[in-house]
Amino acid sequence: MQLQPSLLFHHFLYSSQMAPKIKTAFLVLGLSLLLLLQEAVSVDYGSALTKSLLYFEAQRSGKLPSNQRVSWRGDSALKDGSDVGVDLVGGYYDAGDNVKFGFPQAFTVTMLSWSVIDFGSKLSAKNELDNALAAIKWGTDYFIKAHPQANVLYGQIGDGDADHACWQRPEDMTTPRTSYKIDEKKPVPTSPEKPPRHLLLLPWLLENQILTTLLNS
Repeated sequence: MQLQPSLLFHHFLYSSQMAPKIKTAFLVLGLSLLLLLQEAVSVDYGSALTKSLLYFEAQRSGKLPSNQRVSWRGDSALKDGSDVGVDLVGGYYDAGDNVKFGFPQAFTVTMLSWSVIDFGSKLSAKNELDNALAAIKWGTDYFIKAHPQANVLYGQIGDGDADHACWQRPEDMTTPRTSYKIDEKKPVPTSPEKPPRHLLLLPWLLENQILTTLLNS
């Protein structure tokens, strides 16, 4: 008579000389899973929120403010836009790169703005509202610079291929800082005469007195 697989396993577990070690392994695995579950339940989401906003500070380009919390970062890319005679200093680097891509920045600032609109009270309760607003303003200040006249928008600073071929701190980078312009002669699917989407959120943001004070400062 053949034993079913489950019975074979049961027989092996309790009759084999390896049974004590197997039992110990299962016990350790079970305890590990319980500990992982307990850790997941006790995650400090307030700390995660703080670290998320610190990430944006670490991605800042340009002349950093005196209240910069990520102290190991320094001023960088202070001549951005000099190749076209436009001040394009500021904004955010892209995901650890040293290029400033316009569309990812616009999306990022849009999501940050909606977060403040929808969860402003939660951010305030964790003392992160001012930091979230500062992150938004850092992006919008740059986009205002990047739209120096009608039908013109600078959508990228830096050479993506050259940047991805090396690994440098932005403070020490030697890669080209080419400015790429979107205008009527070189349009993109999103018409350059329309402001980046995140700027369309400013009327809602400005309805709040706290936001008005910060964004106008």
